Amino acid sequence: MKIPVIRGIIDRRILVNFKVDAGVLARFLPAPFRPKLINGAGMAGVCLIRLKHIRPRFLPSFLGISSENAAHRIAVEWDQGGQTKEGVFIPRRDTSSRLNTLLGGRLFPGVHHLATFQVHEANDHYRVCLDSLDRHTHLVVEGRIAQELPQTSVFGSVKEASDFFEKGSLGYSVTPEAGKYDGLDLRSFNWQVQPLTLEKVESSFFENTALFPTGSVEFDCALLMRGIEHEWHGRESLCVGCFPNQPIIASSTSCPQPSVVDLGGVEAGSIPSIPCSPPLSDVPVLPR
Repeated sequence: MKIPVIRGIIDRRILVNFKVDAGVLARFLPAPFRPKLINGAGMAGVCLIRLKHIRPRFLPSFLGISSENAAHRIAVEWDQGGQTKEGVFIPRRDTSSRLNTLLGGRLFPGVHHLATFQVHEANDHYRVCLDSLDRHTHLVVEGRIAQELPQTSVFGSVKEASDFFEKGSLGYSVTPEAGKYDGLDLRSFNWQVQPLTLEKVESSFFENTALFPTGSVEFDCALLMRGIEHEWHGRESLCVGCFPNQPIIASSTSCPQPSVVDLGGVEAGSIPSIPCSPPLSDVPVLPR
């Protein structure tokens, strides 16, 4: 999708990461994507990001807007033009901004769903609660800044984790058109992460055993980014089935409507409905 370069500040970004059985992820992903593995495990998660001063690059910062946002992400690879590419597949985006929901999938990459966010940040302690208005997404993340990753993480160091996620700057999101995925590239000017020790993590997505059978998903680590100047650059959409004998085509034009991608009984971009805002005591905390 062709858009003007968007500039702003990542005021706060929390990457909550789960190691997932590679076979389970492979069944979930639509073509042409496949899981990108780290030490034999697939990697998926949620990006909780507060953006400030977001505007086209040619406008001054005081005209920018701010919003809380969440993106469910899966680290992926795919083949294109004889090369192996890497990035993230984004089956779901949620936002506090009504403007984002109006423009997302139309004038800005990715369909966005309206959600309420409750955020508390004090003394290096962070708590973010999200409930979508369509009752498809419930998320609670609570933790504090740490010095190192959990010993159970698949990453051997903070640097290894940082490098892995920095390479996933190119994201492809579902669109209203089946088989078409909007591309968006994040360019961070001062990439830097800190580990977070999570005291609580609840996710209606990763706790859904219809998608992730018991034992196939486990919390891995969480990372924090603050005060990051950045730009968003639109990339040509990936279109599956635009032309015969070409399973993946980079194109900004409209794609045909192939049959719904099979994601284990779930249409891309449609996370199964989970009761919203359940009592915290009734929502299991994933093992750590």
